[in-house]
Amino acid sequence: MNSLAELLSNRWLWTAVFSSTGAQIVKVLLILLFERRWRPEKALETGGMPSSHSAMVSALTTGVALTEGLGSPLFAVVTTFALIVMYDATGVRHSSGQQARLINELVAELRAVVREGFAPKPLKVLLGHTYLEVLVGGIIGVVAAFLAFRWL
Repeated sequence: MNSLAELLSNRWLWTAVFSSTGAQIVKVLLILLFERRWRPEKALETGGMPSSHSAMVSALTTGVALTEGLGSPLFAVVTTFALIVMYDATGVRHSSGQQARLINELVAELRAVVREGFAPKPLKVLLGHTYLEVLVGGIIGVVAAFLAFRWL
């Protein structure tokens, strides 16, 4: 089998990619539902409900579990990877987002005092996820993998 055919037939990869894409679509639809605003650009941003990173790594982990077994070395590798990604999303990246919010507030206060020549670019606030956002992303990934590996 040639390399392109192998890549295109890699169910584990495509299940993970489609799971992440699905989570991003859900994110846009939730914004439309709750905020009544069409924001398709949010599909390309990190942060928010649900976590597409968690959906991706959960789909990959579940696909490997279903095909290789829970005792396989590959399952151990992808599970470790998934736990690091999800921990990082709720820990380091979430904290960075909170810090960015506070820095932006301080900059706004300084701008009011200094006025001339002080115009730093605001920091991006939505970097990480809450535990609920990661949980929902994980559920999307598990469901996507069951669909891809058991029911299709």
